[in-house]
Amino acid sequence: MIQRNYNSKKKFSSFCLLPSRWLPIAFCYLLFTFCILPDAYSQPQKMSYQAVIRNASNALVVSTQIGMQISILQGSATGTAVYVETQTPTTNANGLASLEIGSGSVVTGTIAGIDWSTGIYFIKTETDPAGSTSYTITSTSQLLSVPYALYAKNAGTSDVLQKQINMLKISTAAGGTITDVENNVYNTVKIGTQVWMSENLKTTKYNDGTTAIPNITDNTAWAALTTGAYSWYNNDVTNKNSYGALYNWYAVDNNAATKAASNGGKNVCPTGWHVPTDAEWTTLTTYLTNSGYGYGGSGSNIGKSIAATSGWTASETAGTIGNDQASNNSSGFAGFPDGSRNYTGTYSSIGTSGFWWSSTEAYYRAMTFRYSNVSSYSTSKGYGFSVRCLRD
Repeated sequence: MIQRNYNSKKKFSSFCLLPSRWLPIAFCYLLFTFCILPDAYSQPQKMSYQAVIRNASNALVVSTQIGMQISILQGSATGTAVYVETQTPTTNANGLASLEIGSGSVVTGTIAGIDWSTGIYFIKTETDPAGSTSYTITSTSQLLSVPYALYAKNAGTSDVLQKQINMLKISTAAGGTITDVENNVYNTVKIGTQVWMSENLKTTKYNDGTTAIPNITDNTAWAALTTGAYSWYNNDVTNKNSYGALYNWYAVDNNAATKAASNGGKNVCPTGWHVPTDAEWTTLTTYLTNSGYGYGGSGSNIGKSIAATSGWTASETAGTIGNDQASNNSSGFAGFPDGSRNYTGTYSSIGTSGFWWSSTEAYYRAMTFRYSNVSSYSTSKGYGFSVRCLRD
């Protein structure tokens, strides 16, 4: 949702949009307002920010001075901080804190020194409800309005800004987080009319909470399977947080005629979510293709728009997923090169390719660092691929 407010007296336009991700209860994020100052300036110098502050007991922190540290990160939610400042705003009677980013006590960098055209940026806020620097509430969200404002001001002269403007075509207010039966928490993103997990599934149980999915490490045993199973890449559980689990197709089978035999009719996704069908994957890729997410603003070469901004093998070819990775992920899908497990049990392709199952019989989607597209294939049900869940 985008609101445009125009104030002729102050001679600037402000662009307000709801956040790309609802935050935990302790810190409910309300809005950003990015201001383009008069033509004497080449880029936004301040960003208005508001947030409702709650303490650990979920009580509003009202009429209280709080401590905040604000960082602008380049490239990803864990990227390099190009600007950091601290402020001590006072909340109002409703727990609302209002401030202007760019007018605090600077720790490092300058707002004016940020080259917004070089890639995507994120804002990280750290809050101490007690008013000091013991920050106990942290949140990170992608900045979406800055590219829009710059695009309007620069008349579309930057290809990077043209790609970033696509972010404004996605309403992510319906995003947030979803928790599975093992209390793994996943970020989500709304793309078109669909809400997707923006991380790979990690669960080792079906969503009834009692039925374990077998973890099969032996290659011979894996090759013989005709029922659901999973493994971690290279049988190494330290790959869980970064890449999620690799499931065979039997674990995600949701076809009426076969799912009872494959997995007892169970669902690997959290309640209210499901493994997407091949048609639902097509809905995603068609939306991105038709909405200008292809490289250069058109076409079906949408791989960069759903690939994560890091982790891919580098490519020297413009427009490929591995090239200029900081410009990836304009859709918010954040697909990583998770690799796969062959039906024979061997592992391969981590860092170079990502693979995601559909619940349609043995169909999947794939991306590779050296290409620019998202491909659809069918294969053996014994392969181990990643899973992204889709909201019902």
